[in-house]
Amino acid sequence: MNETYNENTMRETLGKILADPIYLRNIEYGEPRPGHPEGKIKNHIADLELNLEQLKSRGISSSEYWKLKFLIHVHDTFKAESEQNVPILHARSHASLARQYASQYTDDQDLLNMIQFHDMNYSMWLDQLHKGSYDTKAFQVLLDTIQDWDLFLMFNIIDGRTTGKDTTKLVWFIDEAGQRKSTRVNSTWIDPL
Repeated sequence: MNETYNENTMRETLGKILADPIYLRNIEYGEPRPGHPEGKIKNHIADLELNLEQLKSRGISSSEYWKLKFLIHVHDTFKAESEQNVPILHARSHASLARQYASQYTDDQDLLNMIQFHDMNYSMWLDQLHKGSYDTKAFQVLLDTIQDWDLFLMFNIIDGRTTGKDTTKLVWFIDEAGQRKSTRVNSTWIDPL
């Protein structure tokens, strides 16, 4: 698939999602809370779109841009329908519901995996912070599952660099991933946002 095809496909797909009544209903969900002082999902999306625009200065490709935009609009959209405080892989987690929804619009398994595992960095960081270690087997599964680590780390930066979120976890996660995967993304990418 060439880059133009990816861009055109992702732009079309995003247009369908933005017009979907399920999406429009779900982005109205949310109240200000720790880590998300912006409240509603639609406000979070607006913040992430600003981060994406700022990330363009890093020389991201058009294909990366549109894939990131897709991730921005889908990743948290099912918090309204999810079961709270369940593991990432639970069928009723917001990530699993978002992945299922996104699979109606794309068969790109890597994008779907990114949606499923987009909060893994936070979970790992919390374990490291509170227990002094994290589940290395789960991290290895993540390392083996995600194929485009540049894109995944870009999305983690976009999603994790908002008001109310501590960027310490981003630096930590990017450094952990960078020790195991070759990627052009490093923790200096966080600063300009």
